[in-house]
Amino acid sequence: MTPSAPQGAGSPTPPEVSDELRRVVERWHQLPLDHALSCMPSVHLVVQQLADRVAGERGVDPLEVPDLGPAVLMDQLAVMVRDACAAGAGGDLADRLATLRSSL
Repeated sequence: MTPSAPQGAGSPTPPEVSDELRRVVERWHQLPLDHALSCMPSVHLVVQQLADRVAGERGVDPLEVPDLGPAVLMDQLAVMVRDACAAGAGGDLADRLATLRSSL
């Protein structure tokens, strides 16, 4: 029997980015719905900027990230954070996520 890998093993996401992402998601889940709805455009902008950055790193045309509502937005953010780290475009992500969290 092989020992199981530690959580996050093999993940391209640095621990400081993972920690800050977790904090953003936790903060998002604490927001009243009306406040979350008012914050959606700024969060969606960060998601779109990450998607554009990843597309640039991969040499493909950027695509528009669809607005799927507040219930899905943190999943979209998490995917784009992981993709940005995997593409080598995550240099300032911990700081950007901390700024995003403080704006919520």
